[in-house]
Amino acid sequence: MTRTFNPESYGKLLAEYQPKIITTEAENEQAIALALTLEHRPNRTPEEEMLLQLLVTLIEQFEEIHYPILQGTPNSMLIHLMDARDTTTEALAEVIGSLEIALQIVNGDRTISKTQAEALADYFNVNISLFT
Repeated sequence: MTRTFNPESYGKLLAEYQPKIITTEAENEQAIALALTLEHRPNRTPEEEMLLQLLVTLIEQFEEIHYPILQGTPNSMLIHLMDARDTTTEALAEVIGSLEIALQIVNGDRTISKTQAEALADYFNVNISLFT
């Protein structure tokens, strides 16, 4: 048996919890607490599921603004991938075509060209935008 969404029941939930744009850390904490309660509730109703999705959206919006994830530089992304995959500069030289250029890139003395970015993206199986 599939439960159907009940607008009246959802309206009551909205009236009870009054979700809104989150503007403070305290409001964010309250929204997280409610979302966790709903998330762990067995047999959530469709209305509770909808409220949970709304809360998650509001929380994500607040956190994107207040806790942005800084984008790394092409060089820092390369170093991270090399560390994560235990890749040596010599192995990187095979991808790029030159040990000297690989060393210059790793040391930050040289930028990554478009051709090198394509080769690195293929090698690490990641999006080329990490290196451009």
